Amino acid sequence: MFGYAKGFTIYDAGDTRALLKRIIKEFEADVLGFSVANVAAKISKLKNELIDADTYARQANMADPQEAVFLEIFRQYTRTLSAANAFDFDDLIAQTVYLFRAFPHVAELYQRRFRHILVDEYQDTNHAQYALIRELTRPVAELPPAALTVVGDSDQSIYAFRGADIRNIVEFEHDFPEAKVVLLEQNYRSTQTILDAANAVIANNFDRKPKNLFTVDGAGAKITGFTGYSGHDEAQFVADEIEQLHRSGMEYRDVAVFYRTNAQTRALEEILIRSAVPYRILGGTKFYERAEIKDAVAYLSLLVNPADLVSFQRIVNSPRRGIGNTTQGRLASHANTTGMPIWEVIERVEEVPGLSGAAIKSVSRFYEIMATLRRRADEEGPVATLLETVLNESGYLEALAAERTVEAEGRAENLEELVGVAAEFDVNRELEGEGEVSPLEEFLQQISLYTEQDGLRDEPAITLMTLHNAKGLEYDTVFVVGCEDGAFPHLRALEEGGEEEERRLCYVGITRAKRRLYMTWTRERRLFGRAERNLPSRFVDELPAELTERHASAPAAGTTWGGGVAETSSGVEPLDPGPALALRTGDDVVHASFGDGVVTAVEPGGVVVVRFSGDGSERKLMADYAPIRKR
Repeated sequence: MFGYAKGFTIYDAGDTRALLKRIIKEFEADVLGFSVANVAAKISKLKNELIDADTYARQANMADPQEAVFLEIFRQYTRTLSAANAFDFDDLIAQTVYLFRAFPHVAELYQRRFRHILVDEYQDTNHAQYALIRELTRPVAELPPAALTVVGDSDQSIYAFRGADIRNIVEFEHDFPEAKVVLLEQNYRSTQTILDAANAVIANNFDRKPKNLFTVDGAGAKITGFTGYSGHDEAQFVADEIEQLHRSGMEYRDVAVFYRTNAQTRALEEILIRSAVPYRILGGTKFYERAEIKDAVAYLSLLVNPADLVSFQRIVNSPRRGIGNTTQGRLASHANTTGMPIWEVIERVEEVPGLSGAAIKSVSRFYEIMATLRRRADEEGPVATLLETVLNESGYLEALAAERTVEAEGRAENLEELVGVAAEFDVNRELEGEGEVSPLEEFLQQISLYTEQDGLRDEPAITLMTLHNAKGLEYDTVFVVGCEDGAFPHLRALEEGGEEEERRLCYVGITRAKRRLYMTWTRERRLFGRAERNLPSRFVDELPAELTERHASAPAAGTTWGGGVAETSSGVEPLDPGPALALRTGDDVVHASFGDGVVTAVEPGGVVVVRFSGDGSERKLMADYAPIRKR
């Protein structure tokens, strides 16, 4: 009846990946930047929006070669599943919706069977799930609609990137006009101070159903705000506070540190290791253990040691260059048989037996890239510059950009953070003077020490995680770090109109804390190898001043926390920003990173708003600190 026989198979994630890998190879789509990860994510997103291959063909721009190839992959994937009498996980909902809509009498069987339906975490439902609920709750002949109960919080809708549609809960009363709404406002986790802070922040979102969290357990301690001068300064404050709490009887397991992106863990991890604070990362991998970081380090290692077979095998086909396992095996075997280092083998690849002409050509291209990079490495310039060159010339960053997924963007951010590590190393080496080995060798030795120390502990530990992973959890003490505009809220989210979801993410982070909450930011953070001056997050400014206790590692005029000037200094001397730059609305300016712009507003405390012509973005900057000058 519906094109499938009884006894169908359900493909799990592994089965799906294996099938897509075969189809991508069949279409030779990997050379166009297609990967199993990005194709699987896109197909899943489309299915969750109830868009099949034929519908997609009518909507997409088929003049775009990428779109045309993706459509062929999507169609082949659909045909293969059907021929195998199989569904993937997304089909279990989407195909059920199609079935109910195509055959109302089948839907009626289930509408009669399920008279009471309960949906938890309703704010996280996607379009397909919403459609299934609608189909199950339609009136049936003489029967009234099924009784539907949903439990959810629109203020905690933070998974739009996974397909969640906040409209499902915001418009619930419109879609189900007879619904009775019960507000669950009493909180049994947090102190009233923490709840008041959460209420104050989330109140700045529009089109939300008003509610006010409260508790009968008392006000509790004020929120601790900390202004650091740098990322390491901020991390040291976090480590010191945790150690002080631990000495006072706090268990490490009762402490969590939240951040917006995984790339922010690097400085934290280094300081925690130095301070002997045990930690684990929830839902992620330690910085130097991440695949993209290991790949970048392997590129550098092969430049230093051309006989490093392990590093060679890690990067020779990353990104994909058409150098498969068979070719790699023959190269390694030839190196073993002849005793030649792998570098010499690929330099004389035409001498390796059993290789096809295409394989020889691919290996030769790889050798040419690496030989050029080795010459750059021999010049012993800044390691950060060399690393940026490696990531660009190897095609690694280009391949990540081509994936066009949130995960790939995160990996690119991690690599940018590694460039920042290298830039810090370059500055420190210049201050300390030359060592006994080359800068690149010394940098690799430094990284290996952190990597080795990562695995030394297996004991109760604090937890590090992204704010997205924090949902549903609770800790006695919570640190939210990196609270700077552009970091949190994330610049990409702001550019895409996602400020309200970022604010909901902040709300989630705040309400994970039971007794103590810290929110920290830095006036300068090294991003993408450059030192950037920062303003505190707009979410910080939305905290009522009377709820916060403010501290700073260095005073700064005009720095505010919830409307109050930072009060306490730990004695670190700030850098002299130089003479103030007098700017007025309409002034043309140039920023060292963002290029040409025009001042659109001047605010109290030396803050200017600049719209940049390059990307059309509008940013708040501290005139005394930002690298800008008048035209």
